Amino acid sequence: MTKGFHAHEVALDWAAALGPALAKLAKGDADLARQLRRAVASVPLNLAEGSRRAGKDRMHLYRIAAGSAEEAMSGLALARAWGHLDAGDVAAAEGYADRMRAMLWRLTHPRRP
Repeated sequence: MTKGFHAHEVALDWAAALGPALAKLAKGDADLARQLRRAVASVPLNLAEGSRRAGKDRMHLYRIAAGSAEEAMSGLALARAWGHLDAGDVAAAEGYADRMRAMLWRLTHPRRP
């Protein structure tokens, strides 16, 4: 599988930390919760698939993962703006989110020789 692929592990930790917030959000806005759940799930799934691909195919999947992470972050901000979630609901996931987004940046912006 993807054992040892730290970006994937952090993405899974982030998803687990968001579980309670997603459950709370589903009570206030089920549609947003479903979309947010799909975006969050897309990150580790695309990272895992990309880890088994090569070249442009790999980069494409890592970019999808990065886009999904940004979509999820925007969905969380929207849930907070609409009063469904507060800072405490997402506090546990914030550290994972920052680390994961930094890892996704490095995966999608490799250093050139």
